[in-house]
Amino acid sequence: MKPKLTNIKNIVFDLGNVLLNLDFDASIQAFRKLGLNSEVVNRQQAYADSIFYELETGQTTPEEFRKRVRRILNNPEATGQEIDGAWCAMILDIPAKRVKMVKELSKNYKVYLFSNTNAIHIKRLHKEFRNIYEIEFPSLFVKDFYSHEIHERKPDLASYQKVIELSGITPGETLFVDDLEKNISGAEKAGLKTFWLKDGMEVAEVF
Repeated sequence: MKPKLTNIKNIVFDLGNVLLNLDFDASIQAFRKLGLNSEVVNRQQAYADSIFYELETGQTTPEEFRKRVRRILNNPEATGQEIDGAWCAMILDIPAKRVKMVKELSKNYKVYLFSNTNAIHIKRLHKEFRNIYEIEFPSLFVKDFYSHEIHERKPDLASYQKVIELSGITPGETLFVDDLEKNISGAEKAGLKTFWLKDGMEVAEVF
């Protein structure tokens, strides 16, 4: 299945599990090594504490996040480096074929990024991307939008409306690509064209 690009001028990509490979369980396991109670944690509920939402929407600072995580872990001795390392364990790689795809698409379309993420993850991702590809990650896009910077997150309608406003794109001329159905539904409510990248689909092959 290929996305329909007729009359499309802009493409907005999600980051996690679209361009960036993620392993949520890796962070859960890393936090368990720091003292997280394995009896009360599973993949769905691991990040249920409000501090994770607040970090993702820029309502709290990385340092306040670390303080709260120490309380969740019941481990006041956990260092900031250990907490950041565990939190970033889920971040894997952005394969070269996806970087090439974005560069190729940029020749014919205005390509943007819109991700629910946080300051700790993005700092780590930008550093690792720079080390591997020797270019800055944001340079791949006309503009990259992050939930912690615009203070809105998918699938809330306001998040798409803010990206539309800040980028100046026309929704009907814009294709939004995400791996989560709820985010696709939210984008459609904002008038964006959509493509749902389902499990097992490789974005570099789709485009």
